[in-house]
Parts: sequence; structure tokens; C-alpha cells
Amino acid sequence: MASLKEVRGRIISVNSTQQITKAMKMVAAAKLRRAQDNIIKIRPYAEKLNTILNNLSETLDDSTDNPFSMEREVKHVLIVVVTSDRGLAGAFNSNVVKGAMNLINEKYKGLPKSGITLQCIGKKGFDFFSKKEFEVISDFSTTFHNLNFDASRKAAEFAMNGFMNSEFDRVEIVYNEFKNVATQIVRQEQFLPVKKEKAAAKSVTAANVDYIFEPSKEEIVAELIPKSLKIQFYKSLLESNASEHGARMTAMDKATENAKELLKELKLTYNRTRQAAITKEILEIVGGSEALAN
Repeated sequence: MASLKEVRGRIISVNSTQQITKAMKMVAAAKLRRAQDNIIKIRPYAEKLNTILNNLSETLDDSTDNPFSMEREVKHVLIVVVTSDRGLAGAFNSNVVKGAMNLINEKYKGLPKSGITLQCIGKKGFDFFSKKEFEVISDFSTTFHNLNFDASRKAAEFAMNGFMNSEFDRVEIVYNEFKNVATQIVRQEQFLPVKKEKAAAKSVTAANVDYIFEPSKEEIVAELIPKSLKIQFYKSLLESNASEHGARMTAMDKATENAKELLKELKLTYNRTRQAAITKEILEIVGGSEALAN
């Protein structure tokens, strides 16, 4: 059995840890509110912009298809891995890394490692993949230091320009989608080339939408497609940011509860040890008294 001093030291240590996890939970909750507001605001805008873009694209002839929809034989793929800069968020980062590795090992298992490039947004993903034998782009690993549309735009333009210049034949993005505080869903989405809508869906939407184009639908689509892609990219980063704070809040809440349970056990152990020590002293005193009497 541990000594009273050891148990008392553990109680002080766990109590300090509990105070830290409580504070981290409160900080994560405050950040989550702001992040949640941002993602709630951008979702309708991104969805509406995407709908308009799809409706406009339906009216274009095959000969005027946008270059971002060009399908090529996949020889070189760019995988955008969105993680956080800090840990203590449960399985938030490990789930994204696992999703990216599954994508590489399953969907692109026929490609050599030289044919896979990783664009890591977030320090945790960069730290993991920089130790592997992949080409890792480090320019955007600090994007979450000051997350805004301008920082996201630069990261999106890198992927878009790489696709346009045929440096990458496909661009995938792996991130955590924010569902609620306790639930984050790992998404693996094809960013480029832009997937075309199914014919059935096209006929329905095209029948319900009638646009007047000025100056021309080709020019409008040429402007809207890059903007829509950048908005979708930014939305993915905001989803990941909100998911991070939700995951950290949940993890810190569980850590606080675990510390509470551990404190109960340690205090019980402390009291038992103290009682045993007192009982032992009393027995020694009684034994000594009887020995003197005899």
C-alpha cells in the first residue's frame, strides 16, 4: 500500500490537472461558439452558390466545359489533409490521418509514393506525414494560426493552379465535418476535377431554372467556378475548425470527469491508509502498555 505522502501528492497532482482541463473546456466552448457561427453562416451561401453553378453548367455545351472538370488519367494526385495545430482533442487528428492513409492505401494503392503529394493544413498532419516517404507541402501548415478567407484562398489556389497546370491529375481533401459537439465525421471528397451532376438531376434543375446571362454564360461560369471552389475549400476549413473545438471540449469534459472519479478513489485510499496507520499506532501503544504492566 502506498504511503500517505505518496497518496497526498497524487491527490494534489490530479486536482491541478482537473482545474486545467476545466479551464481548457471553457476556452474550447467559447471558441466553439464563434466557429459554429461561422460555419452556420457560410453553409447556405456555399450551397446556394454551388446550386447556381450547377444550373449554369447544365446549359453549357460539351465543347465549352470548364477546365476544372477535365478528367485525366490519374498519375499524380494531391491530397489535402486538414488537421489542427494542437492536440488534446481526442481522436480528432488521428481520425483524419487514418482517413488519408486509407485513401492512399485503397483508392491510390496502384500509384507509387512519388505520385502522391500531400498538402498539409495544420501542424499535426504535417508532423505526421513529414516523417513518411511522401512529398509534403509545408507552405500551408500554419493556416490555422490566423484562419480567414485570404489564407484559405492561397491554399485553394495552390491546388487549383496545380490541377490547371497538369501537375496534379486529381485533388482530394480529407477533413472533419462538424455535426455537433460530440460528433465529427471524417470526409474524403474529390475537390478536382469537379464532379458533373447526374443526368436525372440535371433535367430536374434545368427545368426549374431560367437565367438571363449578361455578358455571357461562359464568362459568368468562368468567374463563378474558381470562386465556388475557393468557397467550398474555405467551408471545409471552417468545418474542421469547428470540429476541433467540439472535439477538444468533449475530450476535456471527459478528462475532468475522469479526474473527478480518480480523486474519489484516491481520497478513499488516503482515508483507508490513514485509518490503518492510526490503528497500527494504537495497537503499538496498547501492546507497549501491556508489556510494561506485565
